[in-house]
Amino acid sequence: MSVEVTWWGHATVTVEDSGVRVLTDPLFVRRLAHLRRRRGALPPAEAARADVVLVSHLHADHLHPASLARLAPGTRLVVPRGATAAVPGLRRVAVARALRVTELRAGEECAAGAVTVRAVSAAHDGRRLPYGPRRVPALGYVVRGAARTYFAGDTGLFEEMAAEVGPCEVALLPVGGWGPFLGHGHLDARRAAQAAARLAPRCAVPVHYGTYWPIGLDAVRPHEFHAPGQEFERQLARLAPEVTVHRLGHGESVRPKVV
Repeated sequence: MSVEVTWWGHATVTVEDSGVRVLTDPLFVRRLAHLRRRRGALPPAEAARADVVLVSHLHADHLHPASLARLAPGTRLVVPRGATAAVPGLRRVAVARALRVTELRAGEECAAGAVTVRAVSAAHDGRRLPYGPRRVPALGYVVRGAARTYFAGDTGLFEEMAAEVGPCEVALLPVGGWGPFLGHGHLDARRAAQAAARLAPRCAVPVHYGTYWPIGLDAVRPHEFHAPGQEFERQLARLAPEVTVHRLGHGESVRPKVV
């Protein structure tokens, strides 16, 4: 049974495995505060079609209530434990759309049709910036069906990553950001390649780059917008040439070899 991965831009990915459509961190807007979408058309309506949606953490470019409002009524929504209490907009959307919300801590899992979703740790700021100090730990997720697919969300490189994630065939790894400088708790192309070398998946898909950029900063370190995917591919070829890199365009899909 094949697995299909579609990258819609930023951290928004559809993974179809065993007949189950899993959508990650949906962001379906042309502009978010000071950010604008500089590359790739807005995802089509079909991008919001999902059986289960995974939200990795509370930052507005990952937990975006207006994008969640496009989900079909009754969609299963998996979020970090405490997210519903921390984000009133999430509560309102969940009620309005009758979303079936499941909150997980790292190490917990839930079934979603023919796949199982297991939450894993992420080294990333868990606050709902800039609105308040309350922290809800950021997560990654491992989706287990015909393949084991690791969606890292947003994270820095941490020592226990490979042991906590475990064996995986597909790794969806952030390789950049939405601004000219990456702060603490992020992977750049080099660190993402190091993570992939430790995880040793069959294939890796770079995400979280080349989509959004601050208004007025087009000329500031533009390589940080354009280059991370290609640089990740170059770095990983040096560190772990046995890992296949699928560098997708916006809206592009791939059926990676998982066996």
